[in-house]
Amino acid sequence: MIVRIMGQGQYRVDAKLMEKLNVIDNRIVAHVSSGDEKEFRNDLVLLISAIKESGEPLDEMSILSSEVIVPPQDLTLKEAKKIFSGQGLIED
Repeated sequence: MIVRIMGQGQYRVDAKLMEKLNVIDNRIVAHVSSGDEKEFRNDLVLLISAIKESGEPLDEMSILSSEVIVPPQDLTLKEAKKIFSGQGLIED
């Protein structure tokens, strides 16, 4: 699966990593829903870090369609309410 981190490029991630990302994504949805900005911020950083550390970076010159688009780390809680709702970024 191809995942784009806005402003930081695209990564190829395998099924095992997607499962891990989905768990983090679901926690972010819960944090946003409850208004817990500190935990939202911590898990957003964790989500982006996991992609960058375990995903395979794609060449900047090859732009592929991304199945998941992760917002940047500086996303506000207000902005997150529009993105991290329902099932979040990654469908269960």
